[in-house]
Amino acid sequence: MRALRTPLARVRGLGSAKGGTSHWWAQRLSSLAMIPLTVWFVASVVAMAGADHAAMQAWIASPLVAGLLILLVVATFYHGYLGLQVVIEDYVHHEGVKIASIVAVKGLAILLSLSAILSILSILFQG
Repeated sequence: MRALRTPLARVRGLGSAKGGTSHWWAQRLSSLAMIPLTVWFVASVVAMAGADHAAMQAWIASPLVAGLLILLVVATFYHGYLGLQVVIEDYVHHEGVKIASIVAVKGLAILLSLSAILSILSILFQG
């Protein structure tokens, strides 16, 4: 198998098991973290069905709830970014468009997750 690689690829150490393994594990671990967080979030929201705005704000203002919400936001956006990165790498064939798309998706994930985290922290420290 080694003979099929170019000399440049051998020098650079490029191969199928170089970067994909850590990416695969990160995606699996983020999905594993999202399972209990999502179950907790859905159960909590269903339990609060019919609650008014003040009750929801009071719920989010709890330090435990705010912490769990932040973990859910981080895990969700990180997992989404990893998944979209794989799709872009697999199906976008123009190198410039591929890199620009990955940077744009990463930037959007960071921007949206920070916006959600700041909103949660705003409610936490406001009330």
